[in-house]
Amino acid sequence: MTTLSPLTWIGNAAAVWTGPWGAVADHARAAGCSRQAAYQHADRVLQAVADAQTGGPARAQLLADRDRLRQENRALTLAVADAVPFGEAPQRRFAATAAALGLSLNQTGALLACVLPNDRRPSRATLGRWVQDAAAQAGRTLAVLDSACRPSVRDLCLDEIFCHRVPVLMGVEPHSLTWVLGQRGPDRRGATWHAALRAWPQLEYVAADDGTGLQRGLEGLRADRRAADVARPLALNLDVFHTRREGEKALRREWSAAQEVWELAEKADRALAQTRRRGQDQRGDKQRALRAWAQAEQAFHVACRREAAWRRAVTALDLFRGDGRLNDRVWAEAEIGAALPDLEGARWAKARRMLTDARSLTFLERLQRELVESEPRAELREALVALWRVRHATRPGCGPRLGGACGVVAARVRELVCGLVEAEWHGAYRRVARVLGRVVRASSVVECLNSVVRMHQARHRTLSQSLLDLKRLYWNCREFREGKRRQQCPYEHLGLQLPTCDWWDLLHTDPEKIEPKVSTPPIAA
Repeated sequence: MTTLSPLTWIGNAAAVWTGPWGAVADHARAAGCSRQAAYQHADRVLQAVADAQTGGPARAQLLADRDRLRQENRALTLAVADAVPFGEAPQRRFAATAAALGLSLNQTGALLACVLPNDRRPSRATLGRWVQDAAAQAGRTLAVLDSACRPSVRDLCLDEIFCHRVPVLMGVEPHSLTWVLGQRGPDRRGATWHAALRAWPQLEYVAADDGTGLQRGLEGLRADRRAADVARPLALNLDVFHTRREGEKALRREWSAAQEVWELAEKADRALAQTRRRGQDQRGDKQRALRAWAQAEQAFHVACRREAAWRRAVTALDLFRGDGRLNDRVWAEAEIGAALPDLEGARWAKARRMLTDARSLTFLERLQRELVESEPRAELREALVALWRVRHATRPGCGPRLGGACGVVAARVRELVCGLVEAEWHGAYRRVARVLGRVVRASSVVECLNSVVRMHQARHRTLSQSLLDLKRLYWNCREFREGKRRQQCPYEHLGLQLPTCDWWDLLHTDPEKIEPKVSTPPIAA
């Protein structure tokens, strides 16, 4: 069909509106269109003139806006294709994870404001309800998981942390860093600790400080074991970390007292010098200066003697002696007994009490017993222990360290010695290395978890039991990113076989369905 020009449209409109009778037919015939088309052209021309008089945007502007909107539509289409849905379910997981990490509700809301518009952002009250629901479910899930953990927990480190004067009983399995006990109150008495620890029947070894309530609870647990005639009773080890800390504190006070006496002697010297400058009688000031320096020298020698005695005593708490041989209770008690006469005075009373406590050396008895069980042959066992010490010389308490080429040569020589004693020594070495690598001397591992709880404690007014359960479930399912435990979570290191290690999936699985799917490795008798 031929396209008519705008002038033809205008001519048709003029014929319709101003022409005489018959003008429309004549003009349409001349233009090559029908009379109906001429009437349509007249209506459109009239509408165009009316639109031009209204003062709206120009056609060029409308075309530019059209092109811009088309580009925006394409960009939005691409953004929607790559966007992650962030509905209510992801928001619930975000809020629960933030609470498990220690963030407050206000902080969680501030983070959600970065990705959600105001009309879609949940309120603080909604976030609180979501966190409470997740925390309540965490308690029910942990009841199943704790029951599955009990056969595997043989060692335990215990401590206490306070949240607004309310104690929280903390227990950590030291080898896997599984947080097995996080009980809020009601107190820290012996009966409370006894009731909390009674749920762990396979427990054999506990490292803890000498807190009164904690030790009473452990003694009650030991009494239960004796009454039940358990073959291997519960062994208690006094935390050597606290013993070292008390000794270092006493040593600092010892040197501070010696420094004060030394400063008095220097002050007496300055007074004597001033008397000399004035030309006055020096005899009194000279005698006072001599006495002050005699006391300073005596205080200095006493501090040196007590520091040497403390260094000697504290080596008894290491795995190896200074000569590189494995430590044992007889040698350690002899070293402590030889050092104690020089550690007299009120400053050293607490450190002396901890050093003489038989529980401070429990780890040595257990170490010697388990080494004999892992390798009965004494000659081979001694060679394997020496090899392990050389290979792990960087660990604290492993005796003198040989660096560079000497360390490499020493390790090779130890391997040759083991080969001379037993050609197939590698299997025995793995057993001995497992025993030496799992020695627990201190409960300071609990401080790792205490630091996690303190983040929550600093941002929340209260730390409820349900929030503790939420944090505990998240920690035990959290994969370590570095270190010797990396790429596995605490539950996996403990040997727990779960249907999934995703804490959110466990949280939303019925505990009755989790229980038959959880399994633990068999425990040797």
